[in-house]
Amino acid sequence: MKVMVWLALLPLPVLAATLDPAPYLRKDPYESIEISPTGEYFAATVPLADRTILVIQRRSDHRVTAKVGGLAHSEVAAYRWVNNDRLVVGMAEKSGVLDSPQLTGDVYAINADGSGKKLLIGPDRISSDPDDDTAVFEEERGAYLDDRLLDDEGHVLVAVQPFDANPLTHVERVDVYSGVHKMVASAPVRNAKFTADASGVVRFAEGSGNDNSQKLYYRKRAEDSWRLMNDEAGSGHREVPVGFSDDGQTAYLQIEHAQGPDSIEAMDTNSGQRHELLRDPVVNPFGIIYQGGRKTPVGAYFMSDRLHARFFDEASPSAKQYRRLEAAFPGDAVEITSCTADARLCLVHVFSDRNPGDFYLFDAATQHADLLLHQREWLLPESMAATRERTFPARDGLILHAYLTLPVTGRDAPQPMVVLPHGGPIGPFDSWGFDAEVQMLAAAGYAVLQVNYRGSGNYGRDFLHAGERQWGGRMQDDLTDATRWAIAQKIADPERICLYGGSYGGYAALMGVAKEPSMYRCAVGYAGVYDLAAMARDDARMARWARTWNSDWVGPPSTLAAISPVHMADRIKVPVLLVAGGRDDRAPIAHSKAMEKALRAAGASVETLYVDSEGHGFYTTEHQLQFYTRLLDFLERNLGGSAPKGDAAATK
Repeated sequence: MKVMVWLALLPLPVLAATLDPAPYLRKDPYESIEISPTGEYFAATVPLADRTILVIQRRSDHRVTAKVGGLAHSEVAAYRWVNNDRLVVGMAEKSGVLDSPQLTGDVYAINADGSGKKLLIGPDRISSDPDDDTAVFEEERGAYLDDRLLDDEGHVLVAVQPFDANPLTHVERVDVYSGVHKMVASAPVRNAKFTADASGVVRFAEGSGNDNSQKLYYRKRAEDSWRLMNDEAGSGHREVPVGFSDDGQTAYLQIEHAQGPDSIEAMDTNSGQRHELLRDPVVNPFGIIYQGGRKTPVGAYFMSDRLHARFFDEASPSAKQYRRLEAAFPGDAVEITSCTADARLCLVHVFSDRNPGDFYLFDAATQHADLLLHQREWLLPESMAATRERTFPARDGLILHAYLTLPVTGRDAPQPMVVLPHGGPIGPFDSWGFDAEVQMLAAAGYAVLQVNYRGSGNYGRDFLHAGERQWGGRMQDDLTDATRWAIAQKIADPERICLYGGSYGGYAALMGVAKEPSMYRCAVGYAGVYDLAAMARDDARMARWARTWNSDWVGPPSTLAAISPVHMADRIKVPVLLVAGGRDDRAPIAHSKAMEKALRAAGASVETLYVDSEGHGFYTTEHQLQFYTRLLDFLERNLGGSAPKGDAAATK
């Protein structure tokens, strides 16, 4: 295979007395890219200062022919080529970088040349004809892009639901030109997600009600009644459909197990018989690999020491193509992200822990891969720090997995270290790959330890459920045990360790210095929750399922004060930096202000950065730069790494 590339990379200082955070925060020109069915166009998401838009670009001359975007803090949640000339786009909102995009319910269609833009269905109107006197106006319903129909270039499937905390959903087949829509499936369960076969028949529905127990339903034909196939409340595990074979005779499912990671199984839809296709001994499937140009599962990715691709049949054309690409990019992970309808041209994403990512246009006929663009091309991979997976036992013997990033220079002696717990906490997990924040901390001279504590996803149902009601308990002990491991391995300087995290990670940072007053030198809480009783009350007002979730995963109300950092301020003996946004609905700024008040009353050293216009994590580049300048300044004063370039403007 021949790989054609050109380089436009600028060197970046690895470690200096001062560090400019701006290059690590600078946005890419493009985020995701998808090629059109004939290869004539690219569609790509483009991040702007306060929103993300979609642009369509002609491949022959790189001319931008169309744009789709929303208001401030809007995101392009999903987009699909329906045919070579028309694209459908689903929109979302995101109030902060730590937020998951919240779907707005708007689904648009637009022609590749920019003409024919139309709201197909959404919260403003569910009628298909603006001139129809019988139009039904309804502001309490939204639609979410569900699937395109491979053999139907004029329609798309959307899931439609009311804006309700516990909605019943149905699927509609929508004409992408006229907007006319017809219901093709209704949900047998609340909060439903649907899976259709290649012919567009919706055959799986899975969701959960107020008890948060997942239920999976199946039907073979559109006219059949739904049949309950799995109920987590009885079986003790979840089953999630991931696709069908082209002929619809085989269904593929991801299956949880009582012990160990999930598997991928094939189910004969006629006999119901199943057999296992893939199962890693340690980690869950990370994502599904689909046949080029189709939506038929052919394998799965697995995330451990790096991203690994495995296939149902290693002798298949898909597997052979991946192996050729992997050989052409040694040391990097390879993902085929989209293909033309004939699978001749494919977009290939190549990335690693040190490489922010490159997109190539791969021609299967010539076996040539031409560079399309570099991501974060101003960050030179050779100057970036390597991230390595590490495993070690917790105090109760549970094996923990973590990612360790060491500064490029000065690794012979124990380093100042930042322990960086992820948010969530139940389900999300840290993974191998390029992380600009981690690279910035490493460039400033810090070792960075990202721990997948119990309750994290990716390691099976038993590891996930080991986090039940362990906020401030064994989940917190896992971070302590990881820190002790790093000290024992002479990775971390025991006198220079800081806990820093966002969302739940902010909670863990403050809880860590409360439970272990002498272990850490400082703590940073970014958009954190510090009063769990207040969190539970807010969630209970939102929905019954949220009240159930808090009881199941955090604990009963009577136990929450004892595991809330706001009530443990007198135990915190190290400097604290609290950062929050005034528009944060997930972790309201009241948490940070109450934590600040408690720390000041206890005589602790506390600094704050509050931005009224920001949400759950700072969204705008201006405010991100302000935050990371303060963070680097705070860490430098307490751990001794690089100071931020320019004025830190610290406010104590």
